[in-house]
Amino acid sequence: MRVFGLRYVVYHEGLELVTRKVSNAVAQIKLGFWRELRLGNLEERRDWGYAPEYVEAMWLMLQQVRPDDYVIATGEAHSVREFAELAFAEVGLDWRDYVVVDETLKRPRDVDVLIGDYSKAERELGWRSRTSFRELVRIMVRADLDRWSRWLKGEPVPFDAPFYVESSVVSGR
Repeated sequence: MRVFGLRYVVYHEGLELVTRKVSNAVAQIKLGFWRELRLGNLEERRDWGYAPEYVEAMWLMLQQVRPDDYVIATGEAHSVREFAELAFAEVGLDWRDYVVVDETLKRPRDVDVLIGDYSKAERELGWRSRTSFRELVRIMVRADLDRWSRWLKGEPVPFDAPFYVESSVVSGR
């Protein structure tokens, strides 16, 4: 059996990924932990998809008689700016009031646009993405907002909660 790498978004991924960085920061800004979100290139465009659907695609791949290569993607590219706009709008905030472009966070080797063609997966596996970009952003922001709200109440939360908030907030809990 051959295994192939995929790129998808899971709302429990590490905060080094821009989508998680944005959704986590939006939740923390809404709850008063942070005042700003520092980002690099807002115009980079990526094909972000919803992890449960990508796992479904992996399962479909494993059901095939012969292993083959498939691109699992949404076929749509969206900018970091679009992600931030939707994420802040989800909690009733204007992204322009909180996002600061930090030149030191720009990566000169990054490709401007990454977009996948999933037509073979659709044709041979009957798979296609069903979750819209807007819904993906909503799911991620709501998950982080819920996680941080539970943390504020003293409930146990996933591994990263106490590590990504200002120390004054943690010590004052």
